[in-house]
Amino acid sequence: MTIKEALTKGTIMLKGENLDSPSIKARLLLQDILNKPRQYLLVHDAENIPEEKAKEYFINIKKVKKGTPIEHITHLKEFMKMNFYVNENVLIPRQDTEILVEESIKIAKRINAKKILDLCTGSGAIAISIAKYIKDSEVTATDISKEALRVAKRNAVTNEVQNQITFIESDLFEKIGKTKFDMIISNPPYIKKEVIKELDKEVQKEPIIALDGGYDGLKFYKKIANKAYEYLKFGGYLCLEIGYDQKESVTEIIQYEEKYNKIYSKKDLCDNDRIIVAKVGE
Repeated sequence: MTIKEALTKGTIMLKGENLDSPSIKARLLLQDILNKPRQYLLVHDAENIPEEKAKEYFINIKKVKKGTPIEHITHLKEFMKMNFYVNENVLIPRQDTEILVEESIKIAKRINAKKILDLCTGSGAIAISIAKYIKDSEVTATDISKEALRVAKRNAVTNEVQNQITFIESDLFEKIGKTKFDMIISNPPYIKKEVIKELDKEVQKEPIIALDGGYDGLKFYKKIANKAYEYLKFGGYLCLEIGYDQKESVTEIIQYEEKYNKIYSKKDLCDNDRIIVAKVGE
């Protein structure tokens, strides 16, 4: 079987499941199996694939058909122009979260922020991106999951920022101590508990702990807003990713604490409200 034939068959198999971008998924799976770049597949599409490689390829196609995220097979996800290792212990970084990171970087540069806290770090995508783009930053990244922290530490080494990041196993602020930060950033779990079972098969394969925001999806926003100002320097910023329909609710939670001002939101590329930013002090 040639590369072209394998791609055609793989794409047809995935199309039958109404999955997003079946041809791209088929190509990425073949690139992973052959350990070749996209250009190689295009130029050498008449080349025969070794039988054992073809067998492995179609096994993986079937896994994706059943709902396994392709990133759990390739263990690779691009985020902020960097490569991240991912597995079943972490949430796969989304493009939407780049909105949060980009705005946080703008703020950090404007206020000359050095000490930055990333809560619920998961794969480390946010913390590592901040460390990479803010060269002299000192980032603290927390997660309640030991397995997630192992992934995050691996990604920090891969992206050569391990010396800028301190990883702490902690339930939010629990083991942070009395450190004050210039900024606190978080993409916490924010899916309503009852909605999780209605999500796409691929999303349901991701760790529940990284999705479950409680009965109303707001559990972690309440906890973070209630404590964040204690860990922020005067003039510091809280930056949060939110669900597409949570702007009003999260804004009310932040306003209720009466410690934050200059609250604003920004939209993602699909015109959904995606992040909320608030400042402590004048």
